[in-house]
Amino acid sequence: MSKIASTFSRLVRFVPRSNPSKILIGEPVDPQIDVGLALFQGKEVSVWPFSGLSVLNPGQKTTVTETIERVLSPLAQNEVGSIRCIGLNYASHANEMSLPIPEFPTLFLKPSTSLADPWPAPTVLPKITQVDNTGDYESEMAIVIGRDAKDVSEENAMDYVLGYTAANDVSSRTCQMNQSQWCFSKGFDTACPIGPAIVSASLFSDATKFTIRGLKNGRVLQDCPLTDLIFSVPKLVSFLSQGTTLPAGTIILTGTPPGVGAAKNPKEFLKAGDEFAVELLPYVGTLVNKIENQ
Repeated sequence: MSKIASTFSRLVRFVPRSNPSKILIGEPVDPQIDVGLALFQGKEVSVWPFSGLSVLNPGQKTTVTETIERVLSPLAQNEVGSIRCIGLNYASHANEMSLPIPEFPTLFLKPSTSLADPWPAPTVLPKITQVDNTGDYESEMAIVIGRDAKDVSEENAMDYVLGYTAANDVSSRTCQMNQSQWCFSKGFDTACPIGPAIVSASLFSDATKFTIRGLKNGRVLQDCPLTDLIFSVPKLVSFLSQGTTLPAGTIILTGTPPGVGAAKNPKEFLKAGDEFAVELLPYVGTLVNKIENQ
């Protein structure tokens, strides 16, 4: 794992109640609390701030606690570069889409401008998606790279992983099906909320032990263990780094499990007023966003 990973267990980036003009990073005082869910339910969440200002350089834990006013994405837009995304990486999702198991990872990109915060920040459906209301959800685990990686072997890949967080690969399905490349249909502003916390690879080194669920308005639509991944975390980091530098801060979305709206009969898409939650347990917690129209 990245050396930085050993300096924390999990971190949140947040606006403190004591000074809403500041942005801090820190470790929740309660090691078991689901930060995203607790805040959504109106509960107070106490944090030990770190001396650094980024999860990529967190510094040392301090002893004075702060209360979260608003939780932010673990990384800022200017820290992530292009967001690498893997399509069709769960065997059961390939099956529901009637597609063959891929031989190699399928890569597309989201721009950094698609990165968004957890609730109360919204997921905004652009006007082009509202034409036929085919905005869709994709619950995903995201890998965060902790130091520059290039031509990395699978055996050494975990040396570059800082940790994991939750993500929603929000998609515009008609736009996606009308094109052979997916960057446009999945790259709209706010189409990549992440959070609420990043869990260190030192605390949770085996990502297959996560379970992921997607809930729309409290109803479970996706529920899958990460043992169903086709391409593992080391495989993805190694593959994506061949001939290409993955700078520290790179986010890799690892694909979605079965249960997306486009695969249901009848289809079930997102609309203004919906709440969608990506639950990645243990440790990471629940990424909640409310859906709004542009």
